[in-house]
Amino acid sequence: MFGETPIILTGAFLAAFVAGAAGFGDALIVAAIWLQFFSPAEIVPVIVACFFVMHIVMLIKMRKRLDFRHLLPFLIGGAVGVPMGAQLLKLVEPHTFKLFAGAGLIAYGTIMLMLTNLPVIAWGGKVLNAGVGCIGGVLGGFAGLSGFVPAIWCTQRGWSREQTRGVTQPYIMTMHGMAFGWMASGGLVTSLTGSRFMIAMPAVAVGAWLGVRLYGQFDEKRFRQCVLVMLVIAGTLLLFNPGGR
Repeated sequence: MFGETPIILTGAFLAAFVAGAAGFGDALIVAAIWLQFFSPAEIVPVIVACFFVMHIVMLIKMRKRLDFRHLLPFLIGGAVGVPMGAQLLKLVEPHTFKLFAGAGLIAYGTIMLMLTNLPVIAWGGKVLNAGVGCIGGVLGGFAGLSGFVPAIWCTQRGWSREQTRGVTQPYIMTMHGMAFGWMASGGLVTSLTGSRFMIAMPAVAVGAWLGVRLYGQFDEKRFRQCVLVMLVIAGTLLLFNPGGR
């Protein structure tokens, strides 16, 4: 237990800091670190529990600064996807998924950083938004990675950072909460989950506080660049992660 404490604290702090600054990315960062040392079935419940609590607190703190007009279709789609992902966690090792996700994030982030103007996708409306939410829900139930697909999609929609975070922040919170419920009902939540949760939460609190303070320092262009750079870094970590013990 004591040997794993520095690993838990480091992953929790870095993930919370990134999520505080950008509104998503917590599970991407922490999974890329923790899954090198722990198996998915034992650590994914800790991921969703820690960052469910974190997003509740951040959402309360930032609710007046965010725009929630696009949120509902994502939540509806995510509610459909989470149970499917939770079942996959019990059956499938996420290693292959992480390889594909890592390669995709690196390619996407690099290409978008090279483009002067981001292409805007205006078609599809609420139906397509719900489909993206469903994909995020599956990945959330599977590996706690509910946020990065909706975050990419919000960027492609050309929404402001208030609109983007008004989707990703409450969406990730809801998906983490649902995923934890399904994992608990499936027997994946244990006393060790609770112990690791208690170790991680102080680092989560400090990291999120610092990240939220940083959020106000970005203008629109710098915010988009920050998100894209973060996706490339997270993709690289996922791509080279050996997949846990």
